[in-house]
Amino acid sequence: MKIDVSIVLPAFNEEEAIGPVIDAVRSAMKGHPAAYEILVVDDRSSDRTAEIAEARQARVVRRKVQGGSGASRRTGILEAAGDIIVMLDADGSYEANDIPKLLEHFPEYDQVNGARTSEQGTLKLLRAPAKWFIRRLACYLTSTRIPDLNTGLKAFKKDIMKKYLWVLPDGFSCVTTMTLAFLANGYNVKYIPTAYHKRIGKSKFHPVKDTASYIQTVIRMVMYFKPLRVFIPLTAALLAFAVVKSVLSLVYTSTLQESDIIIFMTAIMLGALGLIADLIVAYQRRD
Repeated sequence: MKIDVSIVLPAFNEEEAIGPVIDAVRSAMKGHPAAYEILVVDDRSSDRTAEIAEARQARVVRRKVQGGSGASRRTGILEAAGDIIVMLDADGSYEANDIPKLLEHFPEYDQVNGARTSEQGTLKLLRAPAKWFIRRLACYLTSTRIPDLNTGLKAFKKDIMKKYLWVLPDGFSCVTTMTLAFLANGYNVKYIPTAYHKRIGKSKFHPVKDTASYIQTVIRMVMYFKPLRVFIPLTAALLAFAVVKSVLSLVYTSTLQESDIIIFMTAIMLGALGLIADLIVAYQRRD
């Protein structure tokens, strides 16, 4: 039987949640016309995650080497049998009932994301401002309004996502990369509101390390696909600084200083580097 939709659950030590999540997915898809599979990617769990998933009749892929959330998602994309892939976390934090709502928007859209209506993660006072800043940065760099940048509930066309597997990191910022890969390359992306619950079990999120990784991911993704969004503001700011400093030098010393010329030339070289990067990106898109 041809599979239309693969529902992928990346999992690491989720024995408390994996059973209820699989049951919730089956309940949500009951009566849906699409032929689907539930694919659990076990990232070398040390508990009974894989065994419980198999007992629930899910297809389980066991990774040979532990690689993190992103590595599990890459494995899930490559192993999925469906043309549409739905991903949600295996910790019970997302509503499986929203899966049919995501699927309603295909094939018109290339990616549909669940935009969370609340923040239920650990260290909320730290995570909420950090996520707001990263999301605002991503909105600016992609020239797109992004309600939820790092949602773990998303559906997308597999053939498109496979083209960008090379940019997916191993860690939690993988879901951010998936969103930005579609946005930065002009694909149709939609968001629907979704409830978000406190996860079952212990969180694996590291606030400092993973927040830094998110920021690096946003900048790196834009450099991959829209480098001028980074280089033009930097060049403009440096040129403005060079002009102001040169004027002050002329006023107070009646001559330009070596530092004025160095700053001006640095701005010119930075702008030229941005143009070269943009040409490389444009050349790569011809293929």
